[in-house]
Amino acid sequence: MIKRPRLIYSDAFKSYEFAPDHPFHPLRIELAMDMIRYCNWLKDDQIVPPEPCTREDLLTVHPTGFVDAVHAASTTEVNPLTLRMYGLGTDDTPVFPGMDDAARLVVGATLQGAKMIMEGQTDHVFQIAGGLHHAHRHRASGFCIYNDAAVAIAYLQRQHGLRVAYIDTDAHHGDGVQSIFYDDPSVLTISIHETGRYLFPGTGNVEERGRFDGYGFSVNLPLEAYTEDDSFLELYEQSVGALLEAFQPDFLITQNGVDAHHLDPLTHLCLTTRSYVQIPRLAHQWAHKYCKGRWLAIGGGGYDHWRVVSRAWPIVWAEMNEINDYGPIPEAWMQKWQSQSPVDLPPNILDGEDDFAPMPRRAIITDKNRTTLQRVMRDAQKLVAERHTNE
Repeated sequence: MIKRPRLIYSDAFKSYEFAPDHPFHPLRIELAMDMIRYCNWLKDDQIVPPEPCTREDLLTVHPTGFVDAVHAASTTEVNPLTLRMYGLGTDDTPVFPGMDDAARLVVGATLQGAKMIMEGQTDHVFQIAGGLHHAHRHRASGFCIYNDAAVAIAYLQRQHGLRVAYIDTDAHHGDGVQSIFYDDPSVLTISIHETGRYLFPGTGNVEERGRFDGYGFSVNLPLEAYTEDDSFLELYEQSVGALLEAFQPDFLITQNGVDAHHLDPLTHLCLTTRSYVQIPRLAHQWAHKYCKGRWLAIGGGGYDHWRVVSRAWPIVWAEMNEINDYGPIPEAWMQKWQSQSPVDLPPNILDGEDDFAPMPRRAIITDKNRTTLQRVMRDAQKLVAERHTNE
């Protein structure tokens, strides 16, 4: 029996909205979903409505006090000092009515995707609203309330005893997932992101390798600002493949933030859709090589809703379905959205080779990134392999 990939979605995801002018706006998900539909890349039986997680699910990762604070802030006024203690009520992560329900729906959908794969319903799931990777165990942060990836990983460990590889290619460091599993050798976290010298959350240095039994199982590749496709893909291919070979995971989770694109307004990396084709393509191959096909892809950052998110996330779904003929953007999609867009929409799913001028310091940036790769891989691959063998 053919196991079709599944895409978890409903309009209820729109409830995760901090404010009309907040950059983490649910419009980006709506645009991407519409693109997938107008491209005819989605069958009706592939859509799965999300289910909210329970309080007990959250408590596998987050402490009672934090969960109670989020619930209280969703319905009543809470002391601002209490809010700040839990990372809430900030410019990045303000409170809003129904916040707890909205966040539990996102977490539940990611957990649901992991369960569907483990129950044999499918091998690949795309949870397009997921990827809340900045949420820490005890606090919200950076647009992220609860950590959906961490709750799914905790389930895979608790119920199935699996070794999980988590690959994060968002421009921002996946600090929350890393911190939650920082001392856990059964979870390999790999984050390839813009250096924290210039960008939130300011972490993700090469030296952040884990602690105690988890030492060596946190891997960070901080990229120089203005990194382009060739350099990014060189680091991605040479690091992740070797680390997965050493770690031998049972399950693959990828966080697919697309805010490293040239057009993203919040970051300084300069990727094009060429990278966003290769990222899921290689992940797909690795899932089948190491994880019996078990691949849960989640969303993440991306703040040019109109020109980037609307094209890059559909590419993830296309890869899951082994579609590689992207072509022009459907005219019906253009007609629906161009009048609402503040910018001219690109005509094609993929960027053209000459759409962006090369960066002036390309050679210097490439050399610095290669030095980072050498520093990381000099010890990481050997350490992961040795620790895995000794378990």
